[in-house]
Amino acid sequence: MIVGVPRESYPGERRVALVPAVLANLAKAGIEVTIEAGAGAAAGYPDAEYSEKGAKIVGTRAEVFAAAEIVVQVLCHGSNDRTGKADLSLLRPGQILVGFLRPLGALETLTEVASTAVTSFAVELMPRTTRAQSMDALSSMGTICGYKAVVMAADTLPRIFPMLTTAAGTITPGRVLIIGAGVAGLQAIATARRLGAVASAYDMRPAAKEQVQSLGGRFVELPIEAKDAQDARGYGTAQGEEFYRKQRELLGDAVAAND
Repeated sequence: MIVGVPRESYPGERRVALVPAVLANLAKAGIEVTIEAGAGAAAGYPDAEYSEKGAKIVGTRAEVFAAAEIVVQVLCHGSNDRTGKADLSLLRPGQILVGFLRPLGALETLTEVASTAVTSFAVELMPRTTRAQSMDALSSMGTICGYKAVVMAADTLPRIFPMLTTAAGTITPGRVLIIGAGVAGLQAIATARRLGAVASAYDMRPAAKEQVQSLGGRFVELPIEAKDAQDARGYGTAQGEEFYRKQRELLGDAVAAND
């Protein structure tokens, strides 16, 4: 069996679907890997590293799709609304496509993928269970987003995050408010705290309070209760417009008190 890894074509996308470290395990399972030249370069993995692990480097995208029984991408057509459509003509019946597909987005793109007669797997629909934890692509990306958001905020804010005591006086720490305490939000709290800021967070799910406090954050409680705040998987549930109106009003003071 051959797994193909094309270079990501979405403008500015730096990720790659397979890294060299996993190739040894695939080889033990009898799986060969064909990768487009330069596919991992932007992520810090030159072609030489793939070659050393046994991958076959090919020069064009078309060669990858032609050789592969399984095509793995970060952004497949659906999640890649800029250049993803060009891959449809390269797919063939019976092939397997794995990657972010945005299956709950536009019906048109799903229909276009289905018309190629491939079997597609959307990694963002991987269930949040213990057994599937190692394949949870959303949580890993959410963690990075939470970290990066705080780093960007620290760079943009015209004051520093940590408290400093100097001969000239004391500078109070920056105050950061995180709205939403899911995977990204919890990582944002942890990052803000590491940078020395005072971190506060709000989430409509009461169960999030303990998680926020365990990271050293202050939990913002509002005098408003969400109806069935979370589903069986722990995700927040959609609320009515009246709830969101009151939420925006009540969050005003918390927003004003932070940097």
